[in-house]
Amino acid sequence: MTAFVVDAPATPAVPVDGEGAAFPVRRILCVGRNYAAHRREMGGDDRDPPFFFAKPADAIVPPGGDPAYPPRTANLHHEIELVVALKAGGLDVPVDRALDLVFGYAVGVDLTRRDLQAAAKDKGQPWDSAKGFDGSAPISAIRRWDGAPPQGRIWLSVNGQVRQDASVADMIWNLPEIVSEASKLWRLAPGDLIFTGTPEGVGALQRGDRVEGGVEGVGELAFRIV
Repeated sequence: MTAFVVDAPATPAVPVDGEGAAFPVRRILCVGRNYAAHRREMGGDDRDPPFFFAKPADAIVPPGGDPAYPPRTANLHHEIELVVALKAGGLDVPVDRALDLVFGYAVGVDLTRRDLQAAAKDKGQPWDSAKGFDGSAPISAIRRWDGAPPQGRIWLSVNGQVRQDASVADMIWNLPEIVSEASKLWRLAPGDLIFTGTPEGVGALQRGDRVEGGVEGVGELAFRIV
């Protein structure tokens, strides 16, 4: 066994719905602008290949956790997303084999420092501080899944008021395409999570806000910004 000079960090994990075991998180990949209406609300209107950014695995906030309002921002936004959890991996996986990699699905929220993201875009800088901060990835339990991916309603409310309400079927790039495209850029592996993009209606959050969201057939999540 390798000896470490400092304590090794714990492995981030997400519970599996109805099971005693948990899903270990290796890394988090996220797809940007994958719903047409959201792409338009953010200033675009096309079908370019999906682009990806990343969050660290320890950005995960498992069910029951409440993320803190992060420092250095005055414009924290919510983005509800369907999350894919992978049980297998590979490099350059064909689209027609992509679903073979899927363990299950969860509901996630991509929390975003929108003001820092806008500043980074203006300067052509990376989005790490806007997207990959502590507690930026609240998530529900993962539901095991076989067969065709979810296609139903995806929604989010803040303090009981619905802000995002769409259908997973509205994604520009579908689940097999997303997984296949990601595998052209990284060697995917068990434990990887992919946040698949958010529909229109993103908006600001304040300390104390109660956030609830869900994906039909997959599950729901709820947390408070503290």
